[in-house]
Amino acid sequence: MSTSASIRVVLADDHELIRDGIKSLLEDIKGIEVVGEAADGAEALDVVAEQKPDLLIVDIRMPNKNGIEAVRELTARGDKTRALVLSMHDSEDYVLQSVEAGAYGYILKGAAKDEFLKAIRSIYQGEKYFSGDISQILVNKYLEKLHNRPSNPPIITPSIPAESESTESNGNQPIFLTKREIQILKLAISGLSNNEIADQLDKSVRTVEAHRYNLMKKLKAKNLMELSLKARELKLF
Repeated sequence: MSTSASIRVVLADDHELIRDGIKSLLEDIKGIEVVGEAADGAEALDVVAEQKPDLLIVDIRMPNKNGIEAVRELTARGDKTRALVLSMHDSEDYVLQSVEAGAYGYILKGAAKDEFLKAIRSIYQGEKYFSGDISQILVNKYLEKLHNRPSNPPIITPSIPAESESTESNGNQPIFLTKREIQILKLAISGLSNNEIADQLDKSVRTVEAHRYNLMKKLKAKNLMELSLKARELKLF
């Protein structure tokens, strides 16, 4: 039975066996409800229009309108439903086309159950979610655009107090990062969890969490991917 707190999901994949497997997995998760299914992109759009779900989980290669086309049309319609692409393909073209079409996330079918559920919940909360390998594709594309951009890149200003480092944004507003914050930033981007960072630096987890919060605020980043992009843009390492 549906509750107001449930994340309402529509599944779109041309393989019934895959849909059944995903549906079976999600039915065992409290707070997630599968409200519709579709075997192709055109049918997916019809089901979304009828059910108005929170999420459309969509494969790419489907008949009668592929997943990217479905996501693009969903975005153009202005539907509040957010799309998560679940695909076996990790090609750069598919990833970039999906993002440009308006997908909120892209993960591979080989992803672990926990990551799949994290993606669903993150997107439901309005965040973007891309698995590690997919994130790297986006980071590389972003860096390529930065490299080709004619404007002057941000710089690090060395003339600062001994205990801190400063970066400068395009708006010429100074951003001050302590050496500890930069240290934690590098460890976080390398893939370490807060607990692992705390162990490595011999600090409490709460201290690491506080530094990460400050980093997100100073660099105006909403998640680790944005933090990584900003750090690379500012040439922090």
